Amino acid sequence: MIRVLVVDDDFMVARVHRGFVDRVPGYQTVGVVHTGADALAQVEALRPDLVLLDIYLPDFSGLEVLRRLREGGGDGPDVLAVTAARDVSTVRSALHGGVVHYVLKPFTFDVLRDRLERYAAAYGRLSETTDVEQADVDNLFAALRTAAAPLPKGLTADTSALIAAAMRACDGDLSAGECAERIGLSRVSTRRYLEHFVTAGKAEVRLRYGSAGRPQRRYRWAG
Repeated sequence: MIRVLVVDDDFMVARVHRGFVDRVPGYQTVGVVHTGADALAQVEALRPDLVLLDIYLPDFSGLEVLRRLREGGGDGPDVLAVTAARDVSTVRSALHGGVVHYVLKPFTFDVLRDRLERYAAAYGRLSETTDVEQADVDNLFAALRTAAAPLPKGLTADTSALIAAAMRACDGDLSAGECAERIGLSRVSTRRYLEHFVTAGKAEVRLRYGSAGRPQRRYRWAG
């Protein structure tokens, strides 16, 4: 379970963001605060894994919160900036401060879910090993930084969301045929969506070899 502290000066927005976080499997909001001072205090008290950090705070900037967190060394939480700040200097400062992503307000649940699922995939991979190869590092940074890939021609957002929901609800992996049966779509069409998810880094595929014939492609949601 990835523990999250939500920091936003607007009480209603903070409540919405908390609801977003708690809807993503594998995440739990452990605290909500509205000032920079309270953010620093609750990071110390709660030891969250990730902070959803607004930049515009009433006492001092979220960038100052980020700077002070980084002064503490490498054992502090990761930070995902969620803000209306669009100026280049703020974005650059946030990147220099080591944010794992920068999400502009207003955003939908699907946008935040995409970033959180990418973070969870990277977080999980790092927790499973002590040493990495260059390819592992490249994949981790690509997963964190790459925006959601646009849908290829002929694929629709509604069907994409339906297939994604079916994959999230599955504890293991699925073949294209099994996924198609769950949602009432043809196997060929379903496979196109599944392959798109793999290309976008949102799903993983492995081969299952049987006694004869071609190996079966099995898909698993990466988040």
